[in-house]
Amino acid sequence: MDLLSLFTIFVLAIFVGFELITKVPPLLHTPLMSGSNGISGITIVGSLVATGAGHSTLATVLGLLAVISATINVVGGFMVTDRMLEMFKPKKDKKDAKE
Repeated sequence: MDLLSLFTIFVLAIFVGFELITKVPPLLHTPLMSGSNGISGITIVGSLVATGAGHSTLATVLGLLAVISATINVVGGFMVTDRMLEMFKPKKDKKDAKE
């Protein structure tokens, strides 16, 4: 495949991903976020393979950027999921904490 068709697929994936994410209701956000973290883990593996393939310097740099972006996505996703799950935990009374 040539560079133009790969770039076209990339741009279409951006638009489809944006449309899918904006249509998710808030109630389903936490379970879907947890699932997307698993998918992002697969993205990290793929980007590591692309980085280490040694095709060209440009491919290595783009692979490195993909590794960094996917890692930020996974870490941020787990942080957001953890914060959202904290909202559902029962809170301790202030009286119990003082005693």
